[in-house]
Amino acid sequence: MKSAVVLMNLGTPTAPTKTAVRAFLREFLSDRRVVEVPRVIWMAILYLIILTFRVPGVTKAYQEIWLDNESPLRKITRGQTAKLQQVFNKAYADTENIPQAHYAMTYSGPSLASKVEELEQAGFEHILVLPLYPQFSATTTGSIYDQISRINQQRRNIPQIHVVKQYFDHPLYIAALANTVRQQWQATGKPDKLLMSFHSIPQKYSDAGDPYHQQCLATADLLAQALDLQKEDWSISFQSRLGFSKWLSPYTSETLKLWGKKNINHVDVICPAFAADCLETLEEIEEENREYFIDAGGETYHLIPCLNENDHHIAMMAAIADKYLPKNDTPN
Repeated sequence: MKSAVVLMNLGTPTAPTKTAVRAFLREFLSDRRVVEVPRVIWMAILYLIILTFRVPGVTKAYQEIWLDNESPLRKITRGQTAKLQQVFNKAYADTENIPQAHYAMTYSGPSLASKVEELEQAGFEHILVLPLYPQFSATTTGSIYDQISRINQQRRNIPQIHVVKQYFDHPLYIAALANTVRQQWQATGKPDKLLMSFHSIPQKYSDAGDPYHQQCLATADLLAQALDLQKEDWSISFQSRLGFSKWLSPYTSETLKLWGKKNINHVDVICPAFAADCLETLEEIEEENREYFIDAGGETYHLIPCLNENDHHIAMMAAIADKYLPKNDTPN
């Protein structure tokens, strides 16, 4: 049985231009999983306000982080895929069929539907989808399940697809996070505070049963335990909120402003919900929130990089994949 593992991330504009950014935001923010506001109201907000007034600013932000004519998120995801394939080639060298690593994006492409079509035509019989969202949310991984449902509805011969729902407490994930923190501390010293900043979601989504908040809390607790931190050494916060309704809190920006005013001089920030550095880490956390902290009185500020192509991160992906791959693909 030929098996493929598809890494999935959110997506990114195809270019740092207003046209490309507008197209990406339109697709992303039109997803009913992402925004649950009544459609008539939300479409008016999206087209008349967000896609009209926010696109220039977002475009400028992408231009500042664009790397080698490519989005950092896409470049990193492609690199993760290549390194995962190297691990498969070595681990499964003595098996009949070595699993093949691919990647897809929820928005902007390559789409999961096109990847499934490609893999089916190449004779792959088992597809494992690994969303690069450690904590499950209906706003992220939920959209992937929706896409798979649409893929199945369009076929008589339904492909065998399995989705890894979450890995927020996987020991190798926590160990990889802890390792990156220790590396940062070896280079720049231990800070007064470690802030674990997670992407936020509307509070009402959590109240309705989305498990994301609780899983973020669990990840933060496990990471603090792995680093042997005391309660006063670290905190959790949430970033990237949109609009004026209540989102998961405390907010990252407000936390950093408060810490700066309290004469907390040295802060390190890690973003455990992101598997690859992107606009939300490289611009929002590295630039915007650094400014909030320094302007409020803080002195030293470091963004700890996401796990990206870190060998420990790739080993975690391989271990998760191995759990779900067919038995005839088990490595010797």
